[in-house]
Amino acid sequence: MIADFLSAPVRTGSLFPRVFFDEAHSQAWSVRPDVVQRMNPGHPADAGYLRAAETLRVRGVAVAANVDQPLNAATLAKVDVLILAHPADQTWERTTGQGSPRLDPDECNAIEAFVLAGGGLVILGECEQDKYGNNLNELLARFGLRIEHGTVQDCASNLRDVAAWVRADLRGVGVAAGEDVLAEVADVVAYRSGWLAVSGAATTVLARTSATADPPGAPLAAAVAAGAGRVIAFADSDLFGDDSIHEMDHAKLWHNIVVWAAGGRPSAAPAVDTRGPHATAAQPAWLELKAAVSELRVMQAKDGSLDADLHDLAAAARLVDRIVAGIDELAPRFPYDAAYLLAVVQDLRTWASNDFGVPDFLDSLQAFHPEAPRVDGREHLVVFAMYTQNGNPDRNLEAVLLRTVWPQWIAELEAGAYNNPMFVPIAFIDFTAGYDTNSAVLFPETIAVRETPAFSWGAIFCDREAARFRAVAGAAVQILRLAPPPDAARLLVDQQLAQNTFILWDLIHDRTHSHGDLPFDPFMIKQRMPYWMYALEELRCDLTTFREAIRLEADGVPYGKIMQYAILFDRLFRFPITGQRVRNYDGLGGQLLFAYLRRHDALHWTDNMLRIDWTLAPRIVVQLCEEVEVLYSKGIDRSRVAHWLAAHQLVADYVQPHPASTWAKGVDALRLDGPLKPLNDAVLPDEFPLNTFYEALDRKLKDIVASTAGITG
Repeated sequence: MIADFLSAPVRTGSLFPRVFFDEAHSQAWSVRPDVVQRMNPGHPADAGYLRAAETLRVRGVAVAANVDQPLNAATLAKVDVLILAHPADQTWERTTGQGSPRLDPDECNAIEAFVLAGGGLVILGECEQDKYGNNLNELLARFGLRIEHGTVQDCASNLRDVAAWVRADLRGVGVAAGEDVLAEVADVVAYRSGWLAVSGAATTVLARTSATADPPGAPLAAAVAAGAGRVIAFADSDLFGDDSIHEMDHAKLWHNIVVWAAGGRPSAAPAVDTRGPHATAAQPAWLELKAAVSELRVMQAKDGSLDADLHDLAAAARLVDRIVAGIDELAPRFPYDAAYLLAVVQDLRTWASNDFGVPDFLDSLQAFHPEAPRVDGREHLVVFAMYTQNGNPDRNLEAVLLRTVWPQWIAELEAGAYNNPMFVPIAFIDFTAGYDTNSAVLFPETIAVRETPAFSWGAIFCDREAARFRAVAGAAVQILRLAPPPDAARLLVDQQLAQNTFILWDLIHDRTHSHGDLPFDPFMIKQRMPYWMYALEELRCDLTTFREAIRLEADGVPYGKIMQYAILFDRLFRFPITGQRVRNYDGLGGQLLFAYLRRHDALHWTDNMLRIDWTLAPRIVVQLCEEVEVLYSKGIDRSRVAHWLAAHQLVADYVQPHPASTWAKGVDALRLDGPLKPLNDAVLPDEFPLNTFYEALDRKLKDIVASTAGITG
């Protein structure tokens, strides 16, 4: 059998690892149900890695069996991780019956080259290793490992009083190549296991026998960074078999080791060609249009108008002619936007004929519908007078080439539990100066119009969100010496994986604003409130999204777990130190999450090293979500001021207010019987300053944060 990913073109773009389970060398385990049944009809679970394969598949990992393919360079080129699980002579084990348990020299050479070039290798041995007739130790020797011939016994630390079922000692181990391979793993048992001999500075022991075992303190599992690739070896293969994979924390360990092994070879999803000779961004009409917009926008005042005393309006009109000519020439590339492009040309002409007063793009805005329908890869040409949120505050003319990002899996989720017809994830192709900033949204409310229309869409640049997340969070992980779980580490290095994760995050976050017990306008557009109210609303949406991510993980959606890491890392590392300290509501939400996790022992900053309890942290995040929801629910029955006070108290319980805060002094210091404006005015610009941890992190990361302005995928 040749797996689908082997028969496909090289590196077709799967964002999750591709695992090749070798069954062509007389293996004692199989991932194929029919073979498992044939190998051991009386007890198929003792021959199956079926559950192990399913554990990987529900997290997005592709698993296939190798029946008859030689383990050569051509075969391994399309594989991320090769698994060699207990090859054995049929004298000793019931096996697949295919091939010899011995790898030939060419195969060993090919596997070594595969690893050194970035591939992953997982080897699962057995007790009394030498009798099985395989040559795994010849291969392992190339990476400084050996499976010793023997069987560990432990009369004190074992499972169910069986001396050969030894409990592994996991203390002080688990971090390999900067990643926490034992994240969420607390208890592991090896069944009739051998032990390993290890050497080499790049080797990490993942599990040892206990002090009461024979032999004591011997390695049961070890990981090796070799060249660009990674190797993991176990002296027991039973712990991941169908009988045992769901015992203790074996399933989590199994997923961790496979993803870690694949870490030297992140996904290589094919890039979208936006600069080739036939791409829109390379068209002379676009380049001319962009140049004309760039000349015109610097002539505009804050409200988008042109001052005739300062600028030549005839020259401005000629620039509009160039812009219109570019739109007309490019329009055939966007037949689905024909009505919008006609309307935007008319809006430009009207603006010029009115001597470039305050621009009005209402007619073209109402004709632009990127949400109807959302088609993956569909390009749009956008020209509007607008400000860019978190970018340029002035209503300048901007031109943007973008494409919709709408993969089938997200379309299916949106059509089900997360219906959000206004949500449009997009990616940059090219843009004018207003987007050479921190802006990552295209919102209709930012566009210059004569009256506010009903909005039917909102677009978010998922490529920019993912790229700046990876830059800032990746640097923070290094600076703070945090060892992330293997799939979190993969998220930090893989743009396509991060981009897809942010699409799902944004989809759920966006719709959460209008769901739940809400004591106020969920978007708070028309209300002036103390900025911690905005902080709690944005944080509530992210905490709710996190809780949904836990549910998605349980439902087998591969991005469920990864989205949890994205929310944690972005909220903890980027949000608090991004932007000015003037009513920085996103920053405050991150500060609150950090303090809450730390107060509840899910996060520790000790010895200049950050540690996160990956098992406890999700429960604590959900706990904070529930506290905020209680605040909201009670807020329905409170006055507005009483709700503001209760919210300030919730935040202040975890984030120390400024010593000069009037609000922190309580009701006696505030004038509560008058208008609301003085209460808002009493809020300090930095009501909740950064703690010393974030002050130090800000100094370390400020240049990296600044460098993400204008970043794309």
